[in-house]
Amino acid sequence: MKKYSGFALLSFLVFVLFVAARPVTAKNKRILVFYKTAGYHHGSIAIGAKTIYQLGAEHKFDVDTTADAGVFTTANLKQYAAVVFLSTTGDVLNDEQQAAFEQYIRSGGGFVGIHAATDCEYNWPWYGNLVGAYFGSHPNQQEAVLNVVDRRHVSTKHLPETWKRKDEWYNFKWMATGLNVLIKIDESSYQGGKNGADHPMAWYHTYDGGKAFYTELGHTDESYTDPLYIQHILGGIEYAMK
Repeated sequence: MKKYSGFALLSFLVFVLFVAARPVTAKNKRILVFYKTAGYHHGSIAIGAKTIYQLGAEHKFDVDTTADAGVFTTANLKQYAAVVFLSTTGDVLNDEQQAAFEQYIRSGGGFVGIHAATDCEYNWPWYGNLVGAYFGSHPNQQEAVLNVVDRRHVSTKHLPETWKRKDEWYNFKWMATGLNVLIKIDESSYQGGKNGADHPMAWYHTYDGGKAFYTELGHTDESYTDPLYIQHILGGIEYAMK
């Protein structure tokens, strides 16, 4: 057996103590991006999922992406700091999967809904209250003026007070109460708005033990190359993960 001199042994012990004393780096938080569609399938889902994956790499959170509703089990969802519904449409979860997701939120989980997440699960009132609204209709894609009414939130603090951009603008047939509205659309700036002077486009709230953020923006591929929009959804994810 190799013998150490007194100095070498002391140096080795100091090294061991130094390594043991260093703080252990926490694992990255992990999110799930879910994009199953049982109705209209948005072409921008592909670039949206890629963009969120890249955001994770740049901002040190891990990203899983799937259209498989089978991942919605109580055990599996425990690993995620937030779940993103990326333009999901129609009835995407069965009863057992819905129950697992409800338990996840009640245990303090986070939710992010992007664009068509409001065109989803119309027969599940719990989900409607979580996402905050249900889609009703939309006019043709066109430019419109958005008023950023709350610039204190992490998802909007980088945005101008007035933000002009092209997208597909939803009219909502139902909205939950108690939402913290971040962005409203000026219906006088485009054709086809049906929600009047108070027409929210993005919001956040706490719901049933968890956190939820929703942005209507994100129909177009171009959204996911727009730095302002990318920072907007990153802020929503950061809010939901905390």
